[in-house]
Amino acid sequence: MNHSTQHNYAGKTSKLASLTVAVALAFTVTPFANAKSDTVYEAISSGKAFADLRLRYEGVSQDNPLQDADALTFRTRLGYTSGSLDGFSFTVELEDNRIALGQGDYTVGPTGYNLGIYSVVADPEFTELDQGFIQYKKDGFTAKVGRQVIALDNHRFIGHVGWRQDRQTFDAATIMYAPSEDWKVHYSYINQRNRIFGEAADLDSKDHLLNASLNTEYGTLVAYSYLLEVDNESNNALDTYGFSFKGKKSVSGTPLIYAFEYATQSAQAGSADFDADYLFAQIGTTVSGVTAQIGYEVLGSDEGNYGFATPLSTLHAFNGWSDQFLGTPAQGLVDTTFRLSGSVGKAKWLVVYHNFEADESSATVDDLGNEINLQYVRPIAEKYTLGVKYADYSGEDARVDADKLWIWLSTKF
Repeated sequence: MNHSTQHNYAGKTSKLASLTVAVALAFTVTPFANAKSDTVYEAISSGKAFADLRLRYEGVSQDNPLQDADALTFRTRLGYTSGSLDGFSFTVELEDNRIALGQGDYTVGPTGYNLGIYSVVADPEFTELDQGFIQYKKDGFTAKVGRQVIALDNHRFIGHVGWRQDRQTFDAATIMYAPSEDWKVHYSYINQRNRIFGEAADLDSKDHLLNASLNTEYGTLVAYSYLLEVDNESNNALDTYGFSFKGKKSVSGTPLIYAFEYATQSAQAGSADFDADYLFAQIGTTVSGVTAQIGYEVLGSDEGNYGFATPLSTLHAFNGWSDQFLGTPAQGLVDTTFRLSGSVGKAKWLVVYHNFEADESSATVDDLGNEINLQYVRPIAEKYTLGVKYADYSGEDARVDADKLWIWLSTKF
């Protein structure tokens, strides 16, 4: 373990001590204060332990002065969820990531690891509390308090970034209510964003997430309001309001897949205010086991000065796996995609082509390049998954070409 890793772990441990104690005490005192010891024992002994292990190689090559990156990391996630007592339960989950076999030739900027030497692989070494929350659940009502995963809809605005070895979680209070199978309302207040770089990039926040969904005969209608703010005594409010409709319907025996989404966003940056819109439309079908889809996504721009932002998104899943657009350019981004997917036996394959353009082009920024993504994933030996994934980005308008390759083996139990 290098010095920066030791420092990060020490900071994380001391900072999380109060949270861990609070979770344990609250769970012990609240539902069990008047419970019999054998009832408490039954709730704890009927719980379930679980694990999620992943060994992954990631290689990155870019057409710039940085050396190619080679990272072999092993991520371990171990957890326990108790049984229920009067509707109360708790979950504790620890997460650790280590460089395997000395293959650590990569850079992690926020942690200072190999800064400026290699291309970036955003998987630092760390050990942390991934989740630690109390839950109350009864009659369609669920409440959670503590460190938790929050993932809404398709992760486009709120996600857990599970692709990275340190997934994103939140210190939050969440309330969910489902009065029927078709209605669901979700509200979360977040006071800390635990991001993918361990302690180094965590942010105090004052975020409000409201999401309501309704299942209909033709698809799911969702309306949302995400009011985000980093708690750093600056003007940085980011307010997004939107709706989506996604569904699947058979037309003359052929399945039709469709989606539409629109959102509007206002952002503060010090004394400046910006406004931008988001648009997504997709249509597709499945023929002979192959699903074909065409998508059109616009992250709008405010006159070339600001690009629509989704800072809590699982960003890797959108706009190309090479991660060239984790931050939307000030000129905005238009991403036209062509997607083919299917299966061969138990294996699943996926091919995606992206064409990128600026929403508001300038003399120097217009064509933002293109990218092809390939993936093949198959189960082996029943409990294991083997995956291979590749991204090839071809840059335009002074953007750098990039190639990324991933090979992984994972298991859950």
